[in-house]
Amino acid sequence: MVESIEVSRITGSEDEEESVAVLTEARHLENITAPNTAAHSWRLKERMKTVSVALVLCLNIPVDPPDIVKIQPCARLEAWIDPHSMPPAKAIEAIGNSLQKAYERWQPRARYKKSLDPTVEDVTKLCMSLRRNAKEERVLFHYNGHGVPKPTTNGEIWVFNKSYTQYIPLSIYELQTWMGAPSIYVYDCSNAAVIVKLFEQFAEQHEEEWRKGNSGNSSPPPPSFRQCIQLGACGAKEILPMNPDLPADVFTACLTTPINMAVRWYLLQNKGKLLHGLSLDIVDKIPGQLSDRRTLLGELNWIFTAITDTIAWNTLPRDLFQKLFRQDLLVASLFRNFLLAQRIMRSYDCTPVSSPSLPTTHQHPMWDAWDLALEVCLGQLPGVLRSDDPYPHVHSPFFEEQLTAFQVWLDLGHQHRLPPEQLPIVLQVLLSQVHRPRALELLGSFLALGPWAVNLVLSVGIFPYVLRLLQSTARELRPLLVFLWAKILAVDPSCKKDLVRENGYKYFLQVLSDTSMPAEHRTMAAFVLGVIVWEHPEGQRVVQGSLMPLCLEQVTDPHPPLRQWATLCLGRTWHKHPDARWAATRDNAHEKLYTLLEDPVPEVRAAAVFSLGTYVSSLTSRERNDHARSIDQTIAVTLANNVTHDGSPLVRQELVVALQYLIQMYESSFLGVARQYFRDETPHHSNDLSPLSPQASSSSTDSITSPPPYSTSSLTRYFSRHSNKQLASPGQNLGSSPDSSFNEKVHMSPTMGGVKRAVSTHSLSSIGSSGMFSGVSSLSYHGLYCKLWQTLVTLEQDPFPAVANLAAQVIDHLRNKVRMSISKDSTEHTRVESAPGTPVNRPMFIVGESPPSHGEATPPRARSRNHINHNEEGENNFLKPLVTTEFVEWSAKTFILPRQRSGDDTPTTPSPRHTFADRSSNSRLLAESEERRSVGTHKLDDQVFVHRNPGPPAVLLFHPTEPLLTVADKTSVTIWDVEHSQRVSHWNNNNTGSSCISSLAVLNPSPPSAPPTNTYVATGCDDGTVRVWRGAFLLSTSSRESLLSDHEPPTLLTAFQPTTDVNPATRSVGLLMSWEQENGTLVIGGDSRTIRIWDIHAERCTAELPTGGDSNTVITALHSHQAGPWIVTGFSDGYIRVLDRRLPSSRCVVRQWREHTSWVISTHLLNSSQATTKIITGVDSGEVRLWDVRQASSEQVCAPSHEMTAMATHANAHLFATGSVNQVIGVHHASGSFINTIKYHEGFMGARIAPVSCLAFHPRRVLLAAGTTDSYITVYGLSRR
Repeated sequence: MVESIEVSRITGSEDEEESVAVLTEARHLENITAPNTAAHSWRLKERMKTVSVALVLCLNIPVDPPDIVKIQPCARLEAWIDPHSMPPAKAIEAIGNSLQKAYERWQPRARYKKSLDPTVEDVTKLCMSLRRNAKEERVLFHYNGHGVPKPTTNGEIWVFNKSYTQYIPLSIYELQTWMGAPSIYVYDCSNAAVIVKLFEQFAEQHEEEWRKGNSGNSSPPPPSFRQCIQLGACGAKEILPMNPDLPADVFTACLTTPINMAVRWYLLQNKGKLLHGLSLDIVDKIPGQLSDRRTLLGELNWIFTAITDTIAWNTLPRDLFQKLFRQDLLVASLFRNFLLAQRIMRSYDCTPVSSPSLPTTHQHPMWDAWDLALEVCLGQLPGVLRSDDPYPHVHSPFFEEQLTAFQVWLDLGHQHRLPPEQLPIVLQVLLSQVHRPRALELLGSFLALGPWAVNLVLSVGIFPYVLRLLQSTARELRPLLVFLWAKILAVDPSCKKDLVRENGYKYFLQVLSDTSMPAEHRTMAAFVLGVIVWEHPEGQRVVQGSLMPLCLEQVTDPHPPLRQWATLCLGRTWHKHPDARWAATRDNAHEKLYTLLEDPVPEVRAAAVFSLGTYVSSLTSRERNDHARSIDQTIAVTLANNVTHDGSPLVRQELVVALQYLIQMYESSFLGVARQYFRDETPHHSNDLSPLSPQASSSSTDSITSPPPYSTSSLTRYFSRHSNKQLASPGQNLGSSPDSSFNEKVHMSPTMGGVKRAVSTHSLSSIGSSGMFSGVSSLSYHGLYCKLWQTLVTLEQDPFPAVANLAAQVIDHLRNKVRMSISKDSTEHTRVESAPGTPVNRPMFIVGESPPSHGEATPPRARSRNHINHNEEGENNFLKPLVTTEFVEWSAKTFILPRQRSGDDTPTTPSPRHTFADRSSNSRLLAESEERRSVGTHKLDDQVFVHRNPGPPAVLLFHPTEPLLTVADKTSVTIWDVEHSQRVSHWNNNNTGSSCISSLAVLNPSPPSAPPTNTYVATGCDDGTVRVWRGAFLLSTSSRESLLSDHEPPTLLTAFQPTTDVNPATRSVGLLMSWEQENGTLVIGGDSRTIRIWDIHAERCTAELPTGGDSNTVITALHSHQAGPWIVTGFSDGYIRVLDRRLPSSRCVVRQWREHTSWVISTHLLNSSQATTKIITGVDSGEVRLWDVRQASSEQVCAPSHEMTAMATHANAHLFATGSVNQVIGVHHASGSFINTIKYHEGFMGARIAPVSCLAFHPRRVLLAAGTTDSYITVYGLSRR
């Protein structure tokens, strides 16, 4: 019995179960725009090379210069050779050779010329000869002035006369002329800063003289002496160190032999402190080669390079670092060593100078790391010297420790912190096979922080290293390298040229073809290859043969991102590349992409539409033959049939972009359809005026220039209503007579007297073998144009503005073309005649004749070519798009944006606030349960809220957990806070035409303790559209005193048309929705005989369930619940049908009753559980019945007493309420017992309530909302009297 149902066992716990939120992906919450990833100028504008070196030594052994008083003992070594150990002539020759060998370690391929104790003429000849041979490359001038006076304040250095009896001054001004530019100067002499300063003055003087001598004349560019590089040993008024433990040319020793100099200085500074038993003589005994990192000397040089690079990168501006440390190998080596010279010579009261000047670095913390590494290596030196093993030493832990420091920086977070100083060291570690995997892993973690990290890594100079690593065959490096390259190319796509030039793309082809690789890494490889081929003809040429078969294999992979990027990669490969398109045609690539139009992931569907669009646009008019045109038209109709009403605006936007290419290719034919459409949309046309006559052309020009009033003529009604059904069903073909319904409508329309059907000899050849699209081949050309135009008009009326705007731009393009053609016809007074192959001037249809059948012959090539638009910009040019989207660029954000830290990375403990919120939530649940228990003892007539709505309410819906009431009138939505009598938000639904809101749903209802950030309101309209709004409940969590005007109105999150077979009638219920949050399912019905089940996660229709009703009946009531498979429907003829969604569509109706005899107002599953079998229904006559799915008949609950206009059911409390035009609300128990009626508003002299238009119960609390025709909203609770 009904009375045995226990209210107390319903606790509402099902609502507390965690459910997955819908419509919270990036495509909903972000603008579909390309990310801002402007790459920094890390690439060098030009690479320089020092090809010539002039070594000018002015030593005059053994004579000391007159202005220098040397101490005894004094520094004597020059280039590590004692000049007093051999005759002067041999000594200077040996010093020159030793200095040349030192330079050759850094630049072995340069041309070296020595000038020993030269005259002015010797220097002149040397410099001019080297400049002549170097051409535009750099020349180095090394000057050792230890045997001559200090440079003068006039900018002169000293050389000798021929007899060596006098010092001859040599002006830097003259030296600049001989050396030219670009050049680098090294001054190893006292007072060097004077030369550096005057050098810049002389450079300005040269430029001024050039401007005076070349004003107004065409001449070569001025000399760029100010761009020359200078290195000086000491400052002005400073003399070189004379410490006998140091070489005399300590500055040159630092620049050319830094390791020897650094070890010697370290031993001098730490003598007797830490290292015992090491003398200065041991410096020359360090074993190994500088270029062999396995040896002790090579490892020290490796560490030194990493440390000096790190110091420079952390102290210099980025552009200066690039110029000095990445442009020229020799210059980079000299400046690394110059940092050492700064440190050593400052300890002896000398300040090395440079141009461009460098900041002070001699106290940088990284020098401490160098000292530690030096100490570790030198501590092993005695044992190493005694060992016979070629590599006896223990490798330094320096790089391992620096990687650990880098990892610590990453682990501690990067917000508001300086970049890690270890990046140049990580670059050096990539040279080591031992540490390379860890370095790549840490580098990948750093790149994942965002584009700024990628730019930093590129600026430090890592690009050539990772490019060279693509030659590695180590499989363990593949995931790391693919990740790195995906990040790099996402930020700076110009790197693709390097990959093609160095054959690096083959590495990613191997990764993509390796099925043992994880799908994530194959996705990155597909992305990298997609970047390589995008708008890069050379990349397309070298990659296409291997890439397309691989991508076609990946489009069926279970991993959605891999399917997406494999598809995008295909579309980019054949974009504007005819050879790739023909190769893809041989593989039936376009047909394989058709299946992706039904993919459950919207991004994959959008990628498929994008790729099919680029496939169509990949040929020029000269290269497009009959076969290509047939394929293009098949693709167009396939897209129109399957994508026009896709649930995702992302996909529909790509559809507009894809169809525009067909419209441009067949523009002349589409202009004929567009001209007829615009004329039929003109209200003031007279029926006796032929749409194709000159008079009609002149009279309708103005009307065509503005958008027509839609749905005002028979042609528009055909486009917008009768054919949507045909384009909506994904698997439905177009039939053998695709224009039959159109032709029938033409006969009925008085405004289309000039439209006739012509016998068309043009039919599409049968393309492909898929049964889904077999009807495409039977379309006539004009039928195809009408179908595509109809699709475009439908998209222009799309409920999502971005889609409608794109379609409007394409239609506006055709509107302008039609206006121009009409104006031209009117001006020239040309008569209308049927030109061959010009549908604009030819009647499209002749009344009474049927469309061509499938068996007609294929049209001749010459005849069909006339349909092609030849108004392209040159025969070899590709079509320029009218509209574009940034979907592909937006998709790359996956590889650009910072990787979010997982919530599981750091354990969290509940805060006191959350604990309090949980306790409050539990108390609230108990109170609601107690409230439902007291239903039988209290009346439901306590007026807890009353307010006037902005419009007459049509639909009411409570928030599932909060006391928030959503009210919809015909065109707008208002949300009320029932407890505080406050309006939370109000917005217009942006309905099109005269459509009205007919249903509501609350998506992602947040628990009471969480902010409703992702709680949405869905509105269904009687034109078959659904709009989802975001931000409607945000004000409910803010201060109650806040004004509504201070907050932005809700924004449209998404919109789609879930049903297209809505049958308008005199009495209509519009679109009905039943939302199931747990599984993200939206059940759609109303004004039709079909139930559609939409997966909102996938944004697509997953099932169509026919209800079996008569052709003149429609669904008027609908209810389902996520806990069970039942869908209960009521019909306009009184039928009640129960559908089981688990069964095939042909057997889905499992129960139907015909005890009602009038319009069904409401159907509702009584219990929200999977085991429920009770259904309560009500009809407009006032009759309410309770049904059991297991029984063949019902038990009458409430006999008809008055006409019912609204009904609501509280499933948990087993209540139902009815409203009528008699201004009465009746509240009953599901058992049939009467509880109370509501006729008057509360208060003294309370007014009678108006006729009831809608009712709604709160899902948890016992609250009843009633909307009346006088725009008042009233909420009633349990009476405590």
